Parts: sequence; C-alpha cells; structure tokens
Amino acid sequence: MPRYALGIEYDGTDYFGWQRQRQERTLQATLEKALAFVANEPVQVICAGRTDTGVHALGQVVHFDCAATRSERAFVLGTNSRLPDSLALTWARIVSDQFHARYSARLRSYRFRILRRDTRPALEARNALWVREPVELASMITASRHLIGRHDFTSFRTIACQANSPVRQIHRIDIREHGAWIELEFEANAFLHHMIRNIVGSLLMVGHGERVPDWIAQVLNGRDRSKAGPTAPPQGLTFLCARYPSEFGLPPEHSLP
Repeated sequence: MPRYALGIEYDGTDYFGWQRQRQERTLQATLEKALAFVANEPVQVICAGRTDTGVHALGQVVHFDCAATRSERAFVLGTNSRLPDSLALTWARIVSDQFHARYSARLRSYRFRILRRDTRPALEARNALWVREPVELASMITASRHLIGRHDFTSFRTIACQANSPVRQIHRIDIREHGAWIELEFEANAFLHHMIRNIVGSLLMVGHGERVPDWIAQVLNGRDRSKAGPTAPPQGLTFLCARYPSEFGLPPEHSLP
C-alpha cells in the first residue's frame, strides 16, 4: 500500500489534545475521519509529536498507509474540504515505506509566546501566555544555557510521562523580545511530556526575579520534578516543525541539509 506523509497546522484550543479518545474531540480523530472520506476506507495516522490540549501546530507531520490511489493534491484539497477551520493540511507527499513520522524525525522545534503588558489580550488570548509582571530577558537567556546539550530532564517532565528514557538533547534555545512580545524557541531531538511548558514555567521564575539563573542548573541536576517551577499554560505553545533526512523528499522546511 502507498504511504503518504502530510503536513498539517491547527489551533488546538477546541480539542482535547492530539491523541484519539473515545468520547472527546481530538485532532487525530478529526483528521482521520476526513482522510477516510477521501480514501473511502478507514485511515489511522501517526504523528511526529503528540500535542496536549490547547497546544497548536504550524508544521506537524503525520503518515498513514492506504490502498486508495489518490494524487497528493487530491488528498490536500479533498481532506481540507471535510475539516473544520481550525485544522488544515498544508502539503502531501507519497513516501517510501521506510518513512515514519515519529521515528524518522531527527529534530523537532517548538515556540512559546508570551505577551508582557498590563491589560489582557483579546485577539491573542488563544495563542499566547499573558503576564503582567516585569520579565528580565537577560536572566532567562543566561539560565537557558544550562539546558543546552544532552541531559536527564526528569525535573522537567510530568509524572505521567511514558517515555522510556528522560534523556534528551536540546540543540538550541533562542529567547527574543520584540515590543511587548517574548518568544522562546526550542529545538531538540525530541521532547518529554510537558517538558517545554515546565522549562518555560521555571525560566519565568528566573525572569520575574524569584530565582537566580544558576538555579536552573540545580533543578536540572536534582532530577526531581517537585523542585522545578510550575507548568506554563498550553496556549502559548506551538509545534513549529519536524525535520527528517533529505532522502524522504519532504518539503525543504522539513528536510535536513
């Protein structure tokens, strides 16, 4: 059977996360229903990284197998015609059966957006964390450097995390400010459950002056979730991209050099 890879984007506000659930509205179930209509057969998709309730995506990648013969354009246009406005396919590719959206991914990147101002937002309420307190960006940047590299991130994963190992390698953390906005961008081989949101919650404690930058190193080395900061709310988090070896022929933004 042909294997298809798809790029999708979504606003996760109105869904109970990615993973299919029996009674709740989820992104996986909504996408599979639309794909099944186009393929005229049941479809099950596997994604690059499962996202929680309220988390968004610009460059999520999924794959599925089906016996139906459809053009890449037909899958995009046909599926989008059956999807709600909050979920859309951006591209489709026929790929080899060696491709796996989760296990073939070499890098994943996320962005967390913070709006720092005195009054609450209206237009950005669904995709940013609003804070009133002053934020010291330089301290957050200094603290974030302790997290770069290959580490045991037990202190920054939820107790419900099902990953076999807490070890991950963060390649990059960029923290930028423009106007009232603060953006944190993370790139790693993979992330643990709630890992980014827990890191953001801890970095904000540093940014608010509640902890010194070196405290992050102490938390990391302590391997104790109770010693870290709170979990940041989901609405500020967006899955930006998953990247794969170039031989799979995905769009340039998803291919490694």
